[in-house]
Amino acid sequence: MRQKQLQERDDKMKIIHCSDLHLDSKMKSNLDSMKAKERRDEILRTYQNMVEYAAENDVEIIIIAGDMFDKKNITVKAKNVVLDSIFSHPEIDFIYLKGNHDEASFILDLEEIPSNLKLFTNTGWTSYRYGKIVISGIEFGNLSNYEIYNTLMLNKNDINIVTLHGQEVKYDQKDKAEIINIQSLKNKNIDYLALGHVHRFKQERIDNRGIYCYSGCLEGRGFDECGEKGFVLLDINEEKQKIESKFIPFAGRHLYEINVDITGTSTTLEVEEKIDNMIEKIEKEALIKIVLIGKVELNSERDIKYLEKKYKNMFYFAKIYDETTLKIDYMTYENDASLKGEFIRLVLKQNLSEEEKRKIITTGIKALTGEEVN
Repeated sequence: MRQKQLQERDDKMKIIHCSDLHLDSKMKSNLDSMKAKERRDEILRTYQNMVEYAAENDVEIIIIAGDMFDKKNITVKAKNVVLDSIFSHPEIDFIYLKGNHDEASFILDLEEIPSNLKLFTNTGWTSYRYGKIVISGIEFGNLSNYEIYNTLMLNKNDINIVTLHGQEVKYDQKDKAEIINIQSLKNKNIDYLALGHVHRFKQERIDNRGIYCYSGCLEGRGFDECGEKGFVLLDINEEKQKIESKFIPFAGRHLYEINVDITGTSTTLEVEEKIDNMIEKIEKEALIKIVLIGKVELNSERDIKYLEKKYKNMFYFAKIYDETTLKIDYMTYENDASLKGEFIRLVLKQNLSEEEKRKIITTGIKALTGEEVN
């Protein structure tokens, strides 16, 4: 394990743990080109604001636990913003661990890497020492689990922070992220395990000594990233061998998914009133996804396009999904000569579960009545 001795310092230190910034994301899954660019710029500004927060609050280290960028090829603007933040704050060390999305391509053409940018490798553990505080990390590559977990040697008398990027082993692997086995990190003298990859804040114990933490992303990008986003602030007292951690909400713009039960409504006006009651406390700068749920009568009326236009004018972005189900008395269509009746009778004859029949009939009736089908 390589260790890099740094300057003497007092017995207290503040550290920011962040991850999954995904700078330079395309942001086009929900937004038009103009707003997508605006959101890319906003996320860059949130990163800059975090660095300024660090400078103003005597933070000495920023740990970036992977996925600083969203892809290998990045724009000159994003590259320059990140490099400027590092060069203009020599009093802060940026400890950067590459994730499964990014590479350190922003430094490839530099004549000299900034002295306050600290990197890790995929050939073995690297450690940086700040008095009694030791920050260790490794990039997952072709190393075996044995080489990763069994070569981590930490002094029990130090305050040990370890950083990794990957998914906990107990979750399904949905992408190319590496798997982290928390069990294999027990009793390793870890005080704080700074993780990246999961885009929501999560903190739990490793063992009696240490905790592991996903800081989550700085800004939500899609509706699978709703809720508070930000970073974790560590306040470390070396003399007392104590780490206090606090999640700091920091996103400039929030995303919300709102389920609105419209059971019992029969008109667009009634649906609108239900939605208004649910969203009255949401800030107008937000991005919202409104999901209509519940059971509605077959002859009920709701103009989704009208509603979507209204809320798009109220918020930065709005989208409505109709996931209601129809209350249908199948017996009333037993002798119905209409297309609806014929369709319902045809579905009822199929060898399907009641739930499958219900879903097919609901979707079919919506299509026949000209409603948008999600």
